[in-house]
Amino acid sequence: MTDSYENLLKQAYSNITEITESSERFVVPEAKAYVEGKTTVLENFAEIAGKVRRDQDHLMKFLLGELGTSGKIDGNRAIFNGKFEISLIKMIIKSYVEDYVICSECGKPDTRLVKDDRVMILRCDACGSHRPVRKRKARTEPVSENLEEGAVLDVEIQSISKRGDGVVKMGRYIMYVANAKPGQKVKIKISRISGSIVFTERATE
Repeated sequence: MTDSYENLLKQAYSNITEITESSERFVVPEAKAYVEGKTTVLENFAEIAGKVRRDQDHLMKFLLGELGTSGKIDGNRAIFNGKFEISLIKMIIKSYVEDYVICSECGKPDTRLVKDDRVMILRCDACGSHRPVRKRKARTEPVSENLEEGAVLDVEIQSISKRGDGVVKMGRYIMYVANAKPGQKVKIKISRISGSIVFTERATE
């Protein structure tokens, strides 16, 4: 009887651990992307969509919208028209997971997208909570008309890239500023725009 009880207890704890690990060990595969000619290829697109358990067309539509380009799904890959830095693609995928996958109440990925009337709802099977999916366009700053080569802007650095450049996100654009730190306010001049990537130089006062 003792062995049977211990086995049942171990089995019960094992089941509890599996539920907990579903969120703690939920890791989205790191995006593997490269530039090929005039396009950018996301090599493991299907793997990422499978891990987050979302329809490939839905994820692709989100990526295309955030990159501001066109593209197609090619087998396990996604191909985007234009040259994009992998850091930008990683940032967009992270935003997708936060908005369309992770439950804001319990933090678990055990969710599904359902439509209630015309509203997209993220419903959590783990805790039972649900929330409307926020449309990212509603949070996008109307600054795209100012982003043209030669424009001078005052910006505040938000983060640091792996190469040590300051990073500013403006709508669907990501701007790099050399020799700048988070929280620092600088005046910059846009030297070049490539897709959603904005390259800058310090503007003279």
